[in-house]
Parts: sequence; structure tokens; C-alpha cells
Amino acid sequence: MAEYGEWNRKGTVLSDVTAQKEYGVSRDFILRGIQSGKLEYKEGAIWGNPYLRLLRRQLEHYIAAELGPTYLESRKRQTELRMIRKEMAGLKKRLDELQARRVELEGQMGGKENRPKCHVRATDLRRLIEEKR
Repeated sequence: MAEYGEWNRKGTVLSDVTAQKEYGVSRDFILRGIQSGKLEYKEGAIWGNPYLRLLRRQLEHYIAAELGPTYLESRKRQTELRMIRKEMAGLKKRLDELQARRVELEGQMGGKENRPKCHVRATDLRRLIEEKR
């Protein structure tokens, strides 16, 4: 049984399509869980396309019971690794864009020798930081 407000909390609900991607289970597996009464669901539709909303906690318990806890943990690790790789690719792309812009700006300024000089030495900066603490 769902806890009070569980359907409204961020991250506690996922669609059947997301469940298939994250946990590698089929729609039939999810429907069997619903029919057996182990999974609660709500129906939804986006642009006329129906989907099922499931509680993540219940789905994870059902997967662990049916397929084993090692399967569940390995799928969670794979999903997290996929998300990390995706974020790293985005950060690398952004870094490349920033480096290209830096080179462009340095070229417009006439190179590194025309950049404004910083008049604070690193040792002085460290001393100022230590004084503020």
C-alpha cells in the first residue's frame, strides 16, 4: 500500500517505459505484478499516448522478489553508470566550447602578452585568505 503523499513526491514514481529502460523488465512483467496485487499503478496519458505510473519502491521490491536482489543491484549500477557517462559527455562538450571561446578571445586581444596582468602574487593571496579565516 502506498504511503501518504508517495504518489506526489519527486523520484518516487516512474512510468512503465522508464521502468523498462532502467530495470530491464518487460511490460508483461509489470502487468503480472499489477495483476498479482504487488504493484499499485495509476493510468496517465501524454498527447493521447497511455502509460502506467508505478511506485519505484514497490517495483524494486517486486523485482528483487521475482528476479533476485543481485539482478536489481546490477541494473541500478548500470543505470547510474549510464547517467554518469552521459553527464561527463555533456561536460566535455561544454569544456570544448569554452576552450574554443577562450582561444578566440585571446586571439582578439593579441595573445597572452596583451592580457591584463594580475598584480596579486599567489603568496599574498594565500596570506589574505588566511587572515580572513
